[in-house]
Amino acid sequence: MIGRALTQALVAKGYGVIILTRKVPAQKESSQIHYAQWDVEAQSLDSRAIQQADYIVHLAGAGVAEKRWTKKRKQEIVNSRVQSGALVVKALRENENHVTAVISASAIGWYGPDPQVPNPHPFKEEDKAAMDFLGTTCVQWERSIKPVEDLKKRLVILRTGIVLSNNGGAYAEFKKPLHFGVASVLGNGKQIVSWIHIDDIVNLYIAAIENENWSGISNAVAPQPINNKSLIETIANERGKLHLTAPVPAVALKLALGEMSIEVLKSATVSSQKIEAAGYSFLFPTIKTAVKNLHENASK
Repeated sequence: MIGRALTQALVAKGYGVIILTRKVPAQKESSQIHYAQWDVEAQSLDSRAIQQADYIVHLAGAGVAEKRWTKKRKQEIVNSRVQSGALVVKALRENENHVTAVISASAIGWYGPDPQVPNPHPFKEEDKAAMDFLGTTCVQWERSIKPVEDLKKRLVILRTGIVLSNNGGAYAEFKKPLHFGVASVLGNGKQIVSWIHIDDIVNLYIAAIENENWSGISNAVAPQPINNKSLIETIANERGKLHLTAPVPAVALKLALGEMSIEVLKSATVSSQKIEAAGYSFLFPTIKTAVKNLHENASK
């Protein structure tokens, strides 16, 4: 989802984009978009892509919320991130290149649940990783790409919150019950959601590419986290239709989602202070402005 939006934005700015893919499509959608083959499990990658690139954006990873967390699926989630990071490092080591920076995704799953709700001390980049599944996954994810620094490449890691977009992800799931006149609040609805609009996460990736002074880890979240109940009601109200607010009990979520329900019900208040202090100005700093924009664009 982020990759598609970022590609469009980069092309609009005049960049050429090489997309690493397991299956190269027969037709290109733009003269500025090219494709190169890679196989993460086999640790192979078309060396020409590395030799031509100025920057690498590492977004690969199996969807965390797409399937129930079986033992096999959890291993896929970890391997898809760690092995792809290792392949990027391997390709840079083995091929002459002029890559100046690597921009890698991570997630706010690094942090555990809020110690209290509301949390007066939002999580910051220097906070330790949680010892749960997503926390340990993020540790391995970030560690896998870290060796690019030894290769004298500038490394930026964006720990991304819940991305709100009309083209997939959590926002589509939040909206589904509204088609039936129901605003579904998860659990007690008090859990804090640290989110970001798709346009802002895309702009952050572009800023990370273009700002030669930016390196290290940053939280990619909007300045105003919101609780689940307020988020769902904001989406419902923007649609302008009558709706019934109905909580989905935690026990039902646990039955339906298994271990993944822990993340759905988790409250995580994450700070955007670092990227704001660095000069980034959010297009959509509040949930109301973000949802309004998404609703207007969905209607076009």
